[in-house]
Amino acid sequence: MAIIEEEPQLLELESGEPSAPVPRDLGVFARPKSTTGWRSWIFTVDHKKIGIMYGVVAMFWFFWGGVEALLVRSQLASPNGEILSAAAYNQAFTMHGTTMVFLVIMPLAAAFANYMVPLQIGARDVAFPRLNALGLWIFVFAGIFLNLSWFTGGGADCGWFCYSPNSGLAYSSGSGVDYYALGLQIAGIASLVGAINLIVTILNMRAPGMDLRIMPIFTWMVLVTQFLLLFAIPVITVALFLLTFDRSFDANFFNVDQGADPLLWQHLFWIFGHPEVYILILPSFGIVSETLPVFSRKPLFGYSFVVFSGIGIGFMGWGVWAHHMFASGLGPVSVAAFSATTMFIAVPTGVKILNWIATMWGGKLRFTVPMMFSISLVSMFTIGGLSGVMHSVAAADTQQTDTYFIVAHFHYVLFGGALMGLFAGMYYWWPKAFGHHLGTGLGKTHFWLVLIGFNMSFGPMHILGLQGQARRTYRYDENLGLDFWNMVATIGAFVILIGMLVFAYNIFRSAKQYKSGEIPRAEADPWDGRTLEWAIPSPAPEHNFDYVPVVTELDDFWHKKYQEDEDGKVVKIADGNDIAQKGDQHPHLPSPSYWPVVLAFGFPLVALGVIYNLAISAVGLIVIIGAIYGWTLEPPTDPDDGHDHEGHEDSGDGTDAGDASTDTEEEEAANV
Repeated sequence: MAIIEEEPQLLELESGEPSAPVPRDLGVFARPKSTTGWRSWIFTVDHKKIGIMYGVVAMFWFFWGGVEALLVRSQLASPNGEILSAAAYNQAFTMHGTTMVFLVIMPLAAAFANYMVPLQIGARDVAFPRLNALGLWIFVFAGIFLNLSWFTGGGADCGWFCYSPNSGLAYSSGSGVDYYALGLQIAGIASLVGAINLIVTILNMRAPGMDLRIMPIFTWMVLVTQFLLLFAIPVITVALFLLTFDRSFDANFFNVDQGADPLLWQHLFWIFGHPEVYILILPSFGIVSETLPVFSRKPLFGYSFVVFSGIGIGFMGWGVWAHHMFASGLGPVSVAAFSATTMFIAVPTGVKILNWIATMWGGKLRFTVPMMFSISLVSMFTIGGLSGVMHSVAAADTQQTDTYFIVAHFHYVLFGGALMGLFAGMYYWWPKAFGHHLGTGLGKTHFWLVLIGFNMSFGPMHILGLQGQARRTYRYDENLGLDFWNMVATIGAFVILIGMLVFAYNIFRSAKQYKSGEIPRAEADPWDGRTLEWAIPSPAPEHNFDYVPVVTELDDFWHKKYQEDEDGKVVKIADGNDIAQKGDQHPHLPSPSYWPVVLAFGFPLVALGVIYNLAISAVGLIVIIGAIYGWTLEPPTDPDDGHDHEGHEDSGDGTDAGDASTDTEEEEAANV
């Protein structure tokens, strides 16, 4: 039976000493007892486990979205394809884009942010551990809800951007668009919860001495991304809210017959949609800014320029949205203004590319798997960026906007850029998360297959677009001469599939070898890293740091290993594995909780009720309100351990109120 300390009711013992506090039964409001197996994952509030679960769920949706993409490419492999009907094709490409943007790239970036940011800033957890778990489970239920539409009449069929009036009942009478609108609203809640948590964590929980001027680049890019989410998600939420009311409650926000303007949807969507591009890409920019210096054996060239260019991208990204609308008749003044801003935003991006190249220039390059993926990001994203700047020329944009040239462009940005960077991060931080490396040979096979397949698939789309192949059409005539490059693109898509199967095999094979002892446990600092996550054992301990580190300069951990001699040459003074923390402290950590899962489950119930019967929404609201009530009554600690080892009580959210419980007095003073 679950117990918790009550107000002390002291009883006299024979020795004259007072007894321990009398426990009381809390029933359902007690925290879970120490759990093992699957329960230790479902109810965890540990930022590392939450990060891993974000990654696992996102990779599941990656393969699901890949199946949708292969259906699309199979339909277009030859003229007059008959694999999919027009309706099924519309659903496949709509759900593919929606899945890849909202259920793959965004949560993969969240996986790295959740796992690595506390380690990089020297914290033991995020600011609000239970809120962190809530964000994860809302995302999980949002993904399930979005894809329930496949089993209730078909997915959304209006494109991932779901333009009005195509998204209205007149043109999309099924429930797929309802699942789209409500599912993305639920996913938006997860993004907002995560953004607030990470912003507070980064601004308030950095190690003593780590001011913003020496914060790791990845953490910087995550911080910029969270501010973008904080301001962009409400915009798309408003648009989705209006669409839901149009479809479910007979509103007329996008009804032309009632005097509405469907361009309102485009403005709202792209005011969100273009910052969203940088929400997707900036975390990967942060990853390669960490890996390139490590594998070039040089510090990052122009640290301040890279930081401020990332901030500049975050600001300027709000001023370019209408270049997605040049074909909608905005007028010459608007077109000219947004053409200019589209040119200008290439500047901070170019600054990053030049700094990455300068970092590698003259370095002692080590072509590890993460380095290869990082270099591919620099090259592939440059191609995508150049084709993007082309669309600042309004005449060219108007001609290309509804062709496969645009499909090629944004895949070079999002696959060649964002996903390549995320794969670099997986191979780079895998030993820190799981205690062992992924196989190098299989990793390089994975890299080359994905890189070759990617260019085979999306490179020809530039040609197809310039030849006039229209987007969003499910077949083409054999007399158009488009069949050769479409077949090449389809073969490339299946090469990517083979590469991803190699990656999956690498994961399972290396895990099996590690468990059986065939491959050794990874060292604390296997790459000769520069940042704080390499100053702790691999895999990272549950409490992260035995003592809170004190930071004195940029790349502080690297400077503990290397110094300049009298001749100005860099010499190694210590091995990173020898100086990594090896204490045996066990500070009290945030306790597990049921309520994030329960609370998150209420949101899809509310959404189902909006589509089918408001009584279901009432049940969902009861679940949400009950979970919030249980959350507030939940004791601050688990029933087995009311205090940490130094006597600090756990905070109300489950954070360790004595975060620096193993600090020295000097470090505690520095924390203050």
